Amino acid sequence: MHYTRMRPAPPESRTLKKPVNLDDYELLAREKLPGPAFDFIAGGAEDELTLRDNRLAFQRLQLRPRVLVDVSRVDPSTEVLGQRIDFPALVAPVALQKLAHPDGELAVARAAAAAGTVMLLSTISSVSLEDVARETEAPKWFQLYCYKDREVTRRIVQRARDAGYRAICLTVDVPKLGNRERDFRNALQFPPDVFPVNLAMEVDLSAAPPEARTSLEAAGAAGVQHPSLTWEIAPDLTWADVAWVRSLTDLPLLLKGILTAEDALLAAEHGAAAVIVSNHGGRQLDGSPAAIDVLPEIVDALGGRVEVLVDGGVRRGTDVLKALALGAKAVLLGRPYVFALAAGGERGVRRALSILRAEFELAMALSGVTSVAGITRALVR
Repeated sequence: MHYTRMRPAPPESRTLKKPVNLDDYELLAREKLPGPAFDFIAGGAEDELTLRDNRLAFQRLQLRPRVLVDVSRVDPSTEVLGQRIDFPALVAPVALQKLAHPDGELAVARAAAAAGTVMLLSTISSVSLEDVARETEAPKWFQLYCYKDREVTRRIVQRARDAGYRAICLTVDVPKLGNRERDFRNALQFPPDVFPVNLAMEVDLSAAPPEARTSLEAAGAAGVQHPSLTWEIAPDLTWADVAWVRSLTDLPLLLKGILTAEDALLAAEHGAAAVIVSNHGGRQLDGSPAAIDVLPEIVDALGGRVEVLVDGGVRRGTDVLKALALGAKAVLLGRPYVFALAAGGERGVRRALSILRAEFELAMALSGVTSVAGITRALVR
């Protein structure tokens, strides 16, 4: 009997009944979202070299599994900044999540709480920081941009503290927005109900100068974002401002956007409790290194003085394992959970986080480690 061996259809041509990995959610989000909205979430800066390398860098790393280890019980829990989490993947700050789903940040807060991990809320959220804080009692951290009007920055930090956020995460790699060409080509416009609520509570966005207001109509390279992203963020942020932000609150301070050992050491000197090794998901300086590639030099330079986290390109449980083996306390997950939000709301985010945790536990078991403490650099090459 003769038969023809059929190759399976590529994922893009299949109808996904139930996502089985995080990449499946990207396919579903592409189907559900308008093209410009999808590109705003998925895209990077300029040629998107860094965006692609964030993924490829994980693939270049190989695991060195140990065998004949009793892995009948595997514990993926750990601590970050003294807070116990069920597995070492936090929910990264992503702006304007109502662009993906009407429930936006509220759905993500509920999903993160169910997963037993920490949500970092973006300053540029489409739901107020107070409303998100009230949604669940689970620990949350607040991501901060420093604004030209430092009094606005001070008030937002105070609001986050009063609302019960347990850490402040200052993003330091956006003195100006990266050149995100997908958005220019799409003439991106935001729906009326998708706007930076936290900033709108502090300043009159309609008072933006003309060149910033045109960004709301997506006209010209001055910006395709809301004025909050092109007008109010401080381009003159320095290490003196980091010390000033540190003085505003007794909450732990993280610095997000560190890519060199030199800056990591300065972060420690200026009172940071942790650094997040990050290239902003490839959305800022194209040609900057993949975060996982520079993680070891930063971990080695700090020598345990502050905790180190990493984001960018995480799609698999093996990626989480590799990051921890290279010295990260945890990873931050960004685009995949927003795709899951677009595909299925809170339920989608819950399942995406569940998939990542299950993959991580399996990767631990197959590598011969039973606890996060047992993950060492000997596990990767």
